[in-house]
Amino acid sequence: MARKQIKLKRTLNLFDAVSIGLGAIIGAGIYVVVGIAAGAAGPGVMLSVILAGIIALFTALSFAALSSTITKGGGAYEYVYELISPSLAFFTGWFWVFGQIVAGAAVSLGFATYMAVLIPLPVKFVAAGGCLLFMFLNLIGIKQSSLVNDALVASKILVLCIFVAVGASYIKFSNFTPLMPNGFSGVVSGAALIFFAFLGYGRITTISEEVKNPERVMPLSILLALGISSILYLLVSFTAVGIVGSNALSSSGSPLAVAIGATGNGLAVLVVSIGGILATASVLLTTVLGVSRVSFSMARNKQIPEFINAIHPKFMTPYVSILLAGFLMAALAFFGNLKQVVSLASFAVISTHVLVNYAALKVRDRCSFKIPFCPIPPLLGMVSCAALTLFLLPDVWMMASLVLLAGVVFYSIENRVKF
Repeated sequence: MARKQIKLKRTLNLFDAVSIGLGAIIGAGIYVVVGIAAGAAGPGVMLSVILAGIIALFTALSFAALSSTITKGGGAYEYVYELISPSLAFFTGWFWVFGQIVAGAAVSLGFATYMAVLIPLPVKFVAAGGCLLFMFLNLIGIKQSSLVNDALVASKILVLCIFVAVGASYIKFSNFTPLMPNGFSGVVSGAALIFFAFLGYGRITTISEEVKNPERVMPLSILLALGISSILYLLVSFTAVGIVGSNALSSSGSPLAVAIGATGNGLAVLVVSIGGILATASVLLTTVLGVSRVSFSMARNKQIPEFINAIHPKFMTPYVSILLAGFLMAALAFFGNLKQVVSLASFAVISTHVLVNYAALKVRDRCSFKIPFCPIPPLLGMVSCAALTLFLLPDVWMMASLVLLAGVVFYSIENRVKF
């Protein structure tokens, strides 16, 4: 019974929390997905960014309200556990952890692809090694991990600012006409792609238990992370389209490198390429962090084996859950075929956010952070997230059903429940 009361130490401040959110949001979304979104929306990809930011804000307000009231770690899982039902919370955590492990393995391959330019080693070796490296960093302390993440985030924001500053003088306004060649539906399609990246702010809530003054810091950090990243996405997409046009961006797997390459500035091209390494590195670091905290919370609530609910006596970190997260990601990156399951990560996050918005409706009267015009934003958050899951491919629903079935079997065995 005493193991259930184990808590993590509060060591992080507002800057650290915002940085963790930016570390999760500013990654492949801005280095790759902006190009794909430009293919759907054309030059109107800037409108897609604005629309995605508005839609993401609905759920961000729900996270802000919940995080100001429930200050345990575990994010969406803990909110559903305390406000809806323990059994539904298990499947929230089950889906979220599974999706993030897959996403983390995919990000590690992206990290390895960028690193391969500098280190001539097999991509899968570098990917698995990256997972283990960030696992070790998380293991030795949350403050140490946070400091490294702060440096990575500051560096990649600087890279994006350099991209905008260098590219500004090469913008051709003729590249913005017609603004919406595929109509407003194209803008909406682009927004759906970018929306997935913005949901990284939810990762901040997984470390609520390790943040000082969480009632104030948590909601503020969530909204700041979304606001800062939205501005960066808008500036970068505007500059990239202005330099080379949306067609050139959509036909490349590295749109920012293509755009800055058109300036003829070799140093800027190198800097932007290094930015890709920094971006994927910080996303990978925060993914290991998030997975370990959610699984730690699930073990504390006795919904997965209790041995995972353990804190290292020296480092004061949930070392068992960190080791499990790191080794599983490394194994999947090295041995797995992620092409078939990577979209499941998006489904897992979006579906759990439907429940987060519902939880915000149940707790709104006692939140220290009051949602403006409540209950409209949580309701819009539920509708928008549910609608996006319907637009995912049928294959994703089939895979999600298999993951759900595995969860039912595990839950029934672990908790001695007959369904």
